[in-house]
Amino acid sequence: MYMMAKHLHLTAVGLSIFLFVLRFMWAQFNPAILQKKWAKVVPHIIDTVLLASAIWLCFLLSQYPLVTGWLTFKLIGVVLYIVLGLFALKKAKTAQGRWLCFIAALVVLASTAHVAFTKQPLFF
Repeated sequence: MYMMAKHLHLTAVGLSIFLFVLRFMWAQFNPAILQKKWAKVVPHIIDTVLLASAIWLCFLLSQYPLVTGWLTFKLIGVVLYIVLGLFALKKAKTAQGRWLCFIAALVVLASTAHVAFTKQPLFF
């Protein structure tokens, strides 16, 4: 059961990151693609699977955010990644601001992945 949840989660992580980068590139170079229905719906479906599999893993491992330090860091990292991603894709007013938020989102994502693999929070 654990391996199934872990593989589902890691697959959703990979797809989510791929779609974030792809959507950012489309926003920069071909924004019309982002108006297609599938481009709006698919990322939400994948992110829902990602969240559900994360919750499933928490229950399987009996480790929870706000109790376990590394999971708390991951939760904060994911929220920060979402906010930065929102600015990178939609909210930033300038191209420079969008690129800065995009790069910052990837840095936060990398540090969150590091914590996920090592199970050691960076700043706690």
